[in-house]
Amino acid sequence: MAQTRTRRLRNVRKSGQNRIYHRWGVCGRAPSTSHTPPNKIHFAFKREVVSIENLESTAVTNTAENTTESTVGTVRVKRGMAEQLKGGVIMDVVTPEQAKIAEDAGAVAVMALERVPADIRKDGGVARMSDPEMIEGIINAVSIPVMAKVRIGHFVEAQVLQALEVDFIDESEVLTPADETNHINKWDFTVPFVCGATNLGEALRRIAEGAALIRSKGEAGTGNVVEAVRHMRQITSEIRRLTQLDDAELFAAAKELRAPYELVREVAREGKLPVPLFSAGGVATPADAALMRQLGAESVFVGSGIFKSGDPAKRAKAIVEATTAYDDPHTIARVSRGLGEAMVGINLDELDASQRYAGRGW
Repeated sequence: MAQTRTRRLRNVRKSGQNRIYHRWGVCGRAPSTSHTPPNKIHFAFKREVVSIENLESTAVTNTAENTTESTVGTVRVKRGMAEQLKGGVIMDVVTPEQAKIAEDAGAVAVMALERVPADIRKDGGVARMSDPEMIEGIINAVSIPVMAKVRIGHFVEAQVLQALEVDFIDESEVLTPADETNHINKWDFTVPFVCGATNLGEALRRIAEGAALIRSKGEAGTGNVVEAVRHMRQITSEIRRLTQLDDAELFAAAKELRAPYELVREVAREGKLPVPLFSAGGVATPADAALMRQLGAESVFVGSGIFKSGDPAKRAKAIVEATTAYDDPHTIARVSRGLGEAMVGINLDELDASQRYAGRGW
């Protein structure tokens, strides 16, 4: 199974003193050229196998901040893996065939799950981690990173996904929460975690728990981008506010945000989160994806919007291109033509509080 797939990122393969680590490299070539916009470079991932000695020799060690050993599972490595997804699209897929469509369209990663959020809404009931057999099938089908979801607080589901050697774990509000008090302690895992947030305080609490990537939540499975816009604006405006505060005021801000003071001070100093900030929830068109990029998202998750549309392959390529050329309206207009029917959206006024996923988590 996974042991034979040396092209994929693996946590650690032990062989005496020369343990082998798999890491991502970057090549300046897109999976295909049909969707690459003019004068734009689309980065694709390739897999490298390097020894621990080579990893250490390439690490930057001339500052105290960068002396942490570059081994799998460190903060530096986890966040570095998330950094390499910037500027791309992560697509929800439920079959290996869909995963191949996503890869061919230029997705930087796929999210493996049994049902897209729109179907989870329609079917109701308890939504849990996907079948490991299904996840393994998708892992074996593609060479790009594979993510999978676990329920909030369900650390055993996360242990299972780590054993399956997925590349990222999403502690997701789309699934039914397993713990109403605690999120997963993500420091206990070598696999990097993705977590959602509706505001800066929520984002900082997840980072304090060990999240390596934050996505604004939006309202998954609706095809309605309004909540994604609201959450992205909320997070970025709160970051801007912190940059205007003095040291004394930051203590009060940390208390208000219910977040560690050290993280609050770092955000105020840098003017951004210490991890990448992506967007999710309700993106259904190329224009939606470009909108979220212009609002500050460094990448975009697309769930039901692709495979609930009339022509998934064409729409997937268009969204990838629009995400790359997000500041070029001529490109966005070109790729938006002739995409077929978009997914049928949901007016959020029709959802009561129990049907709103974004409110899950704390």
